[in-house]
Amino acid sequence: MITNLPAVIAEPTAADLAAINAEWPLIAAELDVLDAQITLIYAEDHGGPTTLDWRRLRRAEARVTRTAASVATRTSTDPGRAA
Repeated sequence: MITNLPAVIAEPTAADLAAINAEWPLIAAELDVLDAQITLIYAEDHGGPTTLDWRRLRRAEARVTRTAASVATRTSTDPGRAA
């Protein structure tokens, strides 16, 4: 048994929450890629992925690229935002 662990009392600051909120579109896009990849893995056991499965993955990856560029542009042009 582990003992003497410090209590976690720190909560995210307003700046931390703002940074998460600013990057949320990228997080959501990355989750879409993960979901498409899981679909491909599952499809391997059920006859193989379809053309639509591959298209979904490509579109999700393209969305990540677009969103990452957008988030990077927003944070580099607005010095008040956390990166």
